[in-house]
Amino acid sequence: MRSLVLGFQDIEKTQLLLVGGKGLNLGELSKIQGIQVPAGFCVTTVGYQKAIEQNETLKALLKQLTLLKVEEREQIGEISRKLRQIIMEVEIPTEVVKGVAHYLSHFGDEHAYAVRSSATAEDLLQASFAGQHDTYLNIIGKDAILQHISKCWASLFTERAVIYRMQNGFDHSQVYLSVIVQRMVFPQASGILFTADPITSNRKLLSIDASFGLGEALVSGLVSADCYKVQEESIIDKLIATKKIAIYGLKEGGTETQQLQPDQQKTQTLTDQQILKLARIGRQIEAHFGCPQDIEWCLADDTFYIVQSRPITTLYPIPEANDQENHVYISVGHQQMMTDPMKPLGISLWQLTAFRPMSKAGGRLFVDVTQMLASPNSRQNLLDNMGQHDPLIKDALMTIIERDFIKLLPNDQKEQVPDSNKGMQSLDFQAPSEKDPTIVADLIKGSQTSIEQLKQNIQRKSGSDLFDFILEDLQQLKKNLFDPKSVAVFMSAINASAWINEKMNQWLGEKNAADILSQSVPNNITSEMGLELLDVADVIRPYPEVINYLQHVKDDSFLDELIKFAGGQKTQDAINAYLSKYGMRCAGEIDITKTRWGEKPTTLIPMILSNIKNFKPNAGKGIFEQGRQEALKKEQELLDRLRQLPGGEQKVQEAKRMIDLIRNFIGYREYPKYGWMHRYFVYKQALLKEAEQLVQEGVIHKKEDIYYLTLEEFHEVVRTHNLDYQIINKRKDEYNLYEKLTPPRVITSDGEIITGEYKRENLPAEAIAGLPVSSGVIEGRARVILNMEDADLEAGDILITTFTDPSWTPLFVLIKGLVTEVGGLMTHGAVIAREYGLPAVVGVENATKLIKDGQRIRVHGTEGYIEIL
Repeated sequence: MRSLVLGFQDIEKTQLLLVGGKGLNLGELSKIQGIQVPAGFCVTTVGYQKAIEQNETLKALLKQLTLLKVEEREQIGEISRKLRQIIMEVEIPTEVVKGVAHYLSHFGDEHAYAVRSSATAEDLLQASFAGQHDTYLNIIGKDAILQHISKCWASLFTERAVIYRMQNGFDHSQVYLSVIVQRMVFPQASGILFTADPITSNRKLLSIDASFGLGEALVSGLVSADCYKVQEESIIDKLIATKKIAIYGLKEGGTETQQLQPDQQKTQTLTDQQILKLARIGRQIEAHFGCPQDIEWCLADDTFYIVQSRPITTLYPIPEANDQENHVYISVGHQQMMTDPMKPLGISLWQLTAFRPMSKAGGRLFVDVTQMLASPNSRQNLLDNMGQHDPLIKDALMTIIERDFIKLLPNDQKEQVPDSNKGMQSLDFQAPSEKDPTIVADLIKGSQTSIEQLKQNIQRKSGSDLFDFILEDLQQLKKNLFDPKSVAVFMSAINASAWINEKMNQWLGEKNAADILSQSVPNNITSEMGLELLDVADVIRPYPEVINYLQHVKDDSFLDELIKFAGGQKTQDAINAYLSKYGMRCAGEIDITKTRWGEKPTTLIPMILSNIKNFKPNAGKGIFEQGRQEALKKEQELLDRLRQLPGGEQKVQEAKRMIDLIRNFIGYREYPKYGWMHRYFVYKQALLKEAEQLVQEGVIHKKEDIYYLTLEEFHEVVRTHNLDYQIINKRKDEYNLYEKLTPPRVITSDGEIITGEYKRENLPAEAIAGLPVSSGVIEGRARVILNMEDADLEAGDILITTFTDPSWTPLFVLIKGLVTEVGGLMTHGAVIAREYGLPAVVGVENATKLIKDGQRIRVHGTEGYIEIL
């Protein structure tokens, strides 16, 4: 009987699969000194399994359910209904009936009980399953309780629970249900207590929701609740709701809804003393479980009873610090246009490449800017940089400064604080002459030579030698990235763009003049990538057999099959040449573990076919020449207008110098990252050879498993031929959890997510604000695309997405405008949008949710907002 029915006190920490998440937590709660938990017991999953084990019809239906997809709602509903019906008719095992009778006689047959579901995949860190399975209140008598145990078992197959499991990747046949039977408390008040604020994620701010009667009215949304905020033993905020109804338990069983008297409706549910007492209980429970908790409580006869506690699943993890001081972190992903989580190998390579130390949290990297904020000089530099890069980060930092969260250091300590551009500012930037014809060509040639040497040298390396070689070469990569001569080239162009925008607005009343001047500049490796894919389309266009074959390609070995068709050899050569130059690129390319185009060339096929369909021959050259002519025309127009002004000739000379800096050097802005990704791809190919060797030797199961190790850990596995696979499995689970999290731009050491906003006036009603990065106004069909491989675009569409890194550029030739959730003035998407003359607005919070696929919209690239038409 013990394995079928367990009292709360008998539940062990290891028995999740026996009693489910809710049952396990109740067992833990009942052992905390001073915490009141209503008495109860669990009918374990063994009881449920025993009840259904012989039922072949149920097994057959489960198999059918496993084959369905979320979209097939009708079939899901039908099979779920049949499963529930079977379970309701199944006989409850005798041992379960005896166990229930035993505990009821012990706790009192005459009392009322709550009968609650507790699934094995419930109240976990990665999925709460909140509200997915059924709960029944105020059930009296053994027969009624047994009937409701069957109802709870059946609720494993409510349509909502089935779909939730599908969405979260749980196997229906591997999820079992335990049932909690717990003595009812008839409370005057009840509610939910979060030991971290669910809105801001602040771990030091505790939030209590409270209403009269049973908590059922609150969790089902029938009544508004009071909300109290407590920080460090002080109530810092109270919102008293109008509570019109309350649900109360009836002594004879069941519940009833009562209308509250007008004088009670606005009464504070808990006294201040009770609020603080409950807050202390919350902190005690949190300390016991070791992470922030979502706690269900009720108050009866001035005693707080805890009826549930589970981890809060929605909080973003806090970057680790070595002290208890206040810290502020900003997201690297928002600056690098890649907010997806990175795998451990990707993170470790990035940390080894970065200029300054970085903290990890939620599979992403963050920079600790605490010291920068502590010094007046570096504080201002940081704000200026963020204003250029991501105004939402700047605004969030301003909020932190206004709160005095980070104290300014005394004057005599200022110099000890690293500046916001430490490293960068120590480099000796000598701005190049705007007429220097060879500087960019020399830098590009130097980068190419360096990569060719790397390719030759790395071929001779294996084992520990390879890892030592990569660590050494990373120093060369950093040297290339932060070469003063290289940085001076693109910084002079960036500064010239800022000068032109400021002066043309001041002198001529023209906004963002540099946007048009930046169109079709030479030496932009990223925009060339988009135009050269149009050239690949030109090679394939005359060959209908090849086009037809490509329309049905599924396998990445398609290149070998091409030679069977007329024009196949030419197609193969053109695609291979393109991959030779750009095969190291992919979406999210800053993570070395992401699949490159060279590894999965089918990624390019939809873009090539789209180019064949939407463009005429030689379109690439035509697009570039059109942009160049528009830029030259704008230059001439600006210079002509400047000549008419007082001091016109002097203004013309200054402006001409700045325009030349933009035209000659802004394209090079994209090259250092291209070289960087090229080196990463060379490293990756060498590392995967080592991984293949480990697979052959049986040390790892598949080569991609090395992505879940840091570079150092991977080196150790190669050295020792030994690997604890629990590390890999744990990190895979963590990565799946991180994928569901939305990373914050700015987070504090309290876990509080600080959001920024655009301070703008005179925007039209209902306008969606963002950062203007490329001028012009365009109307068109919005295409919301989250994955580049799913892009189904037509000429004239406006692309709406979370972020665009260089790999998205081939799509830019097709679209007429761009809106992204992440980005700044000088991020890659903004640079290429300007070069292609696409109106663009970036940094638009929740753009992919606010704008629906297929809507007609107007993008104001000059003013920085979007209108839904």
